[in-house]
Amino acid sequence: MRYQATLYLAVVIAVLLMTWIVAMNLFDVQQKTSNVLAFSGIDKIKLGFQNAINQDEPQCSISTVCPPNHSSIQLRSGAANIIGPKICFDGKTIMSHVMNNVGRGLNIVVLNGETGAVEKFGYLNMRGGNANEILAYLKEIKTGSIVLVASYDDVAEKLTDEMREIFVEMGSSLITSVRTRDSWVFAGRAGTEHKSLFEKQAVNDAKTNVYEGWPDMVEVSGCFPRTDVED
Repeated sequence: MRYQATLYLAVVIAVLLMTWIVAMNLFDVQQKTSNVLAFSGIDKIKLGFQNAINQDEPQCSISTVCPPNHSSIQLRSGAANIIGPKICFDGKTIMSHVMNNVGRGLNIVVLNGETGAVEKFGYLNMRGGNANEILAYLKEIKTGSIVLVASYDDVAEKLTDEMREIFVEMGSSLITSVRTRDSWVFAGRAGTEHKSLFEKQAVNDAKTNVYEGWPDMVEVSGCFPRTDVED
């Protein structure tokens, strides 16, 4: 009887010892696996660097990355009647002095209001152009279209009240005050009820003009909403 009890105790001790050995080996395997899967400090730096270079970069010379459903824009008027304007949208320069596709007057780009695709661009000759043809062009712009405008040289000579009203209906609040040799840039949407935040004017004033007889160029840039939003 005493022999059986001793044998039973020995078996229990042996089982406990084997269980302890297996547990220690399992812990060691888990620890080694953890060391293999964990990022080292260098790996974390590399991962962060890769994430950084995979992010979208700022476009159209603006200092930030635009949020979803927004496009980067940069509008710069001409300088006097010497240097032409620049119009950039969604990271692409569409019109510029360097590209040699600008002209004296209102340089204008019309884009699809939903996709942002360029539908047409060119310049309206506000000195020697036909006022009726200019008006017809502006009236043909579809409701909802994104409209980008940059002045070059003088834009007031052929700018009628009816033309001004069309720009007002696109969200302009300064076009009614644009006069001879003023610099003006504007981004809006045809048929909107909301005033645009992307508009700037430099008034022709002998006391403040930067160039001889001409005001300074003006520029606006930022993230333009693809869909019409309330103020």
